[in-house]
Amino acid sequence: MASNSTPMVEQQIAVFGGSGSGKTVLLSSFYGATQEPTVRRANRYAVTAEDRAQGRTLHRNYLGMRDGDTVPSSTRFAATSYRFVIEPSADAVPKGRSKQKASKPLRIIWHDYPGEWFEEDPSSADEATRRVETFRALLSADVAVLLVDGQLLAEHAGEEDRYLKALLTDFHTGLYALRDDVLEDGKRLTRFPRIWTLALSKADLLPDVDVDAFREIVIGKAGGELDELRTVLQSFVQDPDALDVGEDFLLLSSAAFEPDSIDVTRRTGVDLLLPITAMLPFERFAKWANTRQRGAQVAEQLLKAVGPIVGFLGTSKFVKSNLVGAAVSMIGGGLGAKAISFASKKVAKVKDEAAAEREFTTRVLARFAEDLDRGVEERVLRRGDDA
Repeated sequence: MASNSTPMVEQQIAVFGGSGSGKTVLLSSFYGATQEPTVRRANRYAVTAEDRAQGRTLHRNYLGMRDGDTVPSSTRFAATSYRFVIEPSADAVPKGRSKQKASKPLRIIWHDYPGEWFEEDPSSADEATRRVETFRALLSADVAVLLVDGQLLAEHAGEEDRYLKALLTDFHTGLYALRDDVLEDGKRLTRFPRIWTLALSKADLLPDVDVDAFREIVIGKAGGELDELRTVLQSFVQDPDALDVGEDFLLLSSAAFEPDSIDVTRRTGVDLLLPITAMLPFERFAKWANTRQRGAQVAEQLLKAVGPIVGFLGTSKFVKSNLVGAAVSMIGGGLGAKAISFASKKVAKVKDEAAAEREFTTRVLARFAEDLDRGVEERVLRRGDDA
């Protein structure tokens, strides 16, 4: 694991989903797969849980699915944050260099928000206070993922609107109930999750639904409720135009679940969670910050979010001492026709330079960008900027 003295860039994601929507299974599948030696060698990076007890629990859940066909039990009312560090795997460290010198670690923080808190009223004043405090802890995340339960969607075939309207209304009313307690003196926030992605969990239960079909189901069956959710989220944040709600869609399947077996190698979208967390804010926030209409305070917050990624992606000729100048120069420099869209063809030069310089973090982020492009091509991911 990285030394405490090693500089580290940090990106955060908040995951919301109703009870039984598969958050625990998803997290266990994500972490467990990264512990597989073949996956680690292919990725050339290792993912480690900073809290070793959390890591053991997630890995045990994964092994239970892989070897025992056992689904981990859900964690009702548990609000937990998981911290993962991404570093070079042992075989990815150049000869003659220590792991510490070869890398600038990347930390991903995964916030898991209890689905029950959107579905049930607080049982006490203490629980109501805990909900507000927990939600405040999520505000440093740049990306939020709202899970749509594929099993419930399948069970409502032909009347998907009943489930989707209820789900989005629960999110809407739950967030609205928190707003006055979260906003001090009604002052809107500059720091807030500004990318709200809708993800279809248990997507293996709907094999004929690709990401475009999923998007059409949500918009066609519950577009009004999605607009209401967007409106209440806009009421939290300064410069509400710098906010994407329901612009990005994702398919997720933690494994293939058969009546008598679980195949953890047949995952969908799980491998995109790291790239989404690391790269979507960089692409979207840099574009927003560079729009002249943005308020100075909001632009500063957006650039603070993407600034570390700018620094890690850039070689000395890209990075300036002025953070704003660095980000804007990269945008203006034509690193992508759509803001800073890191399509594989656009990162080839950066990737080659990174390989030559053996710069781990740059290579990982370039790899993440390629993963996002592949997700789009395979119709597992739909990015708002690709519309």
